[in-house]
Amino acid sequence: MHRRTPLAAGLDTAIVVAFVAIGRRNHDEDEAVSGLISTAAPFLLALAVAWAVWRVWHQPTGVITGARVWATTVVLGMLLRRVLFDDGTATAFVVVATVFLGVLLVGWRAALTVVDARTT
Repeated sequence: MHRRTPLAAGLDTAIVVAFVAIGRRNHDEDEAVSGLISTAAPFLLALAVAWAVWRVWHQPTGVITGARVWATTVVLGMLLRRVLFDDGTATAFVVVATVFLGVLLVGWRAALTVVDARTT
């Protein structure tokens, strides 16, 4: 396991939870923890699958790793949301989720890559 694996797992999870929390708040939905968990569940499950499939713990901060995590989380998260959780996947929601999660899941890794390159 890479030394930055806990950091990456924490950031990725926080990003998914933040995406859901912001979305629920913007739509004036209940702010209860149970609502947050039920809305986040398909994306958190998809994130866990992405980590397992791509073995993220080997290179958790790589930009390519981030792109794989992002794509898997969005696609599988939307499928799970629609099929298992019987929630909507409106086009606007898919676009917002894709952009938000892409910018953050790939973005923090890209920023860290730049910082690491400047410090070595």
